[in-house]
Amino acid sequence: RNFWKRKGYWAAVKAFSLAKSISTGYSKGFFVRQKK
Repeated sequence: RNFWKRKGYWAAVKAFSLAKSISTGYSKGFFVRQKK
């Protein structure tokens, strides 16, 4: 049970960091697109 909890925690952290990088990169590209 503890093993799965740790695995789920790392999966959530990885997914969160990935979503954060994607959202920041998307917003940057969105702002650049709007300026043009």
